[in-house]
Amino acid sequence: MKRYIPFINADPFVAVIRLQGAISNSARGLDNPGLAPVIEKAFSRGKPAAVALEINCPGGSPVQSSLIAARIRRLADEKKIPVFAFVEDVAASGGYWLASAADEIFVDQCSIVGSIGVISAGFGLQDAIGKIGVERRVHTAGKSKSLLDPFQPAKPADVKKLKGWLEDLHDTFITQVKDRRGTKLTDNADLFTGEVFIGQKGVDVGLADEIGHLNPVMKERFGDKIKFRRYGQKRPLLARFGAQIVGDAIGGIEERAAYARFGL
Repeated sequence: MKRYIPFINADPFVAVIRLQGAISNSARGLDNPGLAPVIEKAFSRGKPAAVALEINCPGGSPVQSSLIAARIRRLADEKKIPVFAFVEDVAASGGYWLASAADEIFVDQCSIVGSIGVISAGFGLQDAIGKIGVERRVHTAGKSKSLLDPFQPAKPADVKKLKGWLEDLHDTFITQVKDRRGTKLTDNADLFTGEVFIGQKGVDVGLADEIGHLNPVMKERFGDKIKFRRYGQKRPLLARFGAQIVGDAIGGIEERAAYARFGL
C-alpha cells in the first residue's frame, strides 16, 4: 500500500519479463504479437528502476526476434530505463538476438550463448511419393514460384538462392550484435560462425558481461529493498482447456528439437 500513500516513496522495483521457449511465427511460442502487451506493461506500469529479461530460448524466427528486440530497445530509450538480460540454460541464435537488446548480459556458469548464424532445414520427398503411387501436379505463373519444392530433386539454382537469403539474414544478425555489443566483442574467429560459448567463455569473447543471477545482481545495483514484478506471455484461454492439443503437441516437438540442438 505504500506506493498509494502521498509523500511516501515506494520501494524501487524491477520489472521482470520471462522469455521462455522458442521464437515462433505460428503463435505457438514467443512472438511479437503475444509479447507486445507484456513488454509495454513492464515498461509502463509505475516507474521501474530497470527491466530484467529472464531468457531461456534456443532461437527461432529471425523476424520475430528482430521485432521483439526492437520493441524492447525502443521503450528502453523512450523511457530511459536500463535493461538487463539474465540467461538461464540458453540464449542462442534468436534467443541471443533477444539478449542483445539489453544494456548488460549476465549468464550462469553453465549457460549457452551465441549460435550467431542462420539455418534452414527440410526434407526431400521426391522418391517417397513415387513409392506410394502419388503423382504431384504443380502449375505456376512465374519461374520462381516453385523454389525448393520438397517433392522435386534439389536444384542448384534454388540452393544458391537460398544460401543468398541465409547470408543476408546472417549479415543482419551480425550487424545487430555488433551494434549492441560494440567494443565488448573480441576478435575471436568463431564469434559469428554459429559457434556457441558456455558460461565464462561467453564473457571472455564479449557476448556476455558477467557471471551473475537476477536477484543478487539487482540487489547489488539497486539495494536490498528492491522488489520484483513479473510479466510473462500467457497462453490463450482455449489452449489452457485443451482446445489446441494437436497444435500444442506439434509446438512442443518443435521446441524440444530446438533445445536438443544444444544438448538440453
